Amino acid sequence: MIRLAVVGLGKMGLSHHAMINAHARVKVAAVCDATGYVLDVLKKYTGVPTYTDFDAMLREVELDAIIIATPSSMHARMVKAALEKNIHVFCEKPFCLDTAEGEAVTRLAEEKGLVNQVGYHYRFVGAFQEVKRLLELNAIGEVTHMLAEAYGPVVLKPKGSTWRTQRAEGGGCLYDYAAHPLNLLNWYFGAPRGVGGSVLNNIFSADTDDEVFSTLYFDGGKSAQLSVNWSDESFRKMSTKISIWGKNGRIVADRQEVQVYLRSADGLPAPYRQGWNVRYTTELTEPVDFYLRGEEYSAQLDYFVRCIENGAAASNVNSFESAMATDRVISQLIADAAKGPSVLAGDALPEAPKKKKGFFFGSR
Repeated sequence: MIRLAVVGLGKMGLSHHAMINAHARVKVAAVCDATGYVLDVLKKYTGVPTYTDFDAMLREVELDAIIIATPSSMHARMVKAALEKNIHVFCEKPFCLDTAEGEAVTRLAEEKGLVNQVGYHYRFVGAFQEVKRLLELNAIGEVTHMLAEAYGPVVLKPKGSTWRTQRAEGGGCLYDYAAHPLNLLNWYFGAPRGVGGSVLNNIFSADTDDEVFSTLYFDGGKSAQLSVNWSDESFRKMSTKISIWGKNGRIVADRQEVQVYLRSADGLPAPYRQGWNVRYTTELTEPVDFYLRGEEYSAQLDYFVRCIENGAAASNVNSFESAMATDRVISQLIADAAKGPSVLAGDALPEAPKKKKGFFFGSR
């Protein structure tokens, strides 16, 4: 039985608590949060030991693993303290706001051989997993371009400041929304070699961004457009979509389905055939023992548990190192957006391309 604590009892922390508390091979040994009311309710109805002091909990409770679902600005210190106690760590995204701190705790986890995972749950969605499989099968041939999108109705009017509306605390559209499609791009294609034309724009928020746009440049001439807006009330809830163009076709995927157009299906397994193919998440998703919000949330926690049981720290699909790749791109976007346009009106422009010698047009 794995002895585990949940730290941070906001929306995600309470969700994680409900799911992991239902896991047959896990015992929730403690919970920690700054809000006394939430702790009082949990202690009354579950009997779990409660703490408002994170360090005191680590001193007093024997733990094998911990789930950290606090604001992102608190992640680095808490993760480091848990690792130093030889505790396996699941941490919510984004991982660390300071890349140097993130890299330090990533090295520490690797040195100690502890299971380390970050909550990028889209990697456990059947449709997005199928995209990964199709790319590994080279289904659409050489990839040339990608479009990564996320939209939703989070901030629809000016409102008071919370940690979710402050970039310094890990809030805002970039950290909260754009991190997900960026993480999928990194999973599929590795980290980009650079970014350009980044825009972090506020619509209703005073302290952070509500929409994010950028171009990402990958090795081999591949590029990707990033388009994210969490102030879009035309969507009922968050919607994330990946589109990928290749020389043999196109893949479009969201949480519900994968649409694949193939110029040729030679060498591909059934049911794929030439032309349009549609596969639904329901047929691509393994069942879970406890359902809350979506199978992917339970699946990622069960995966964390199995990695601990199997001693599979190095092979975790959502390791700290993979999350750091996303954190680095986020930092690049912030730096690029701060520079503004690379070419301004009035700048000297290049001359028109020279015609090749001996090349001419005939009559039309």
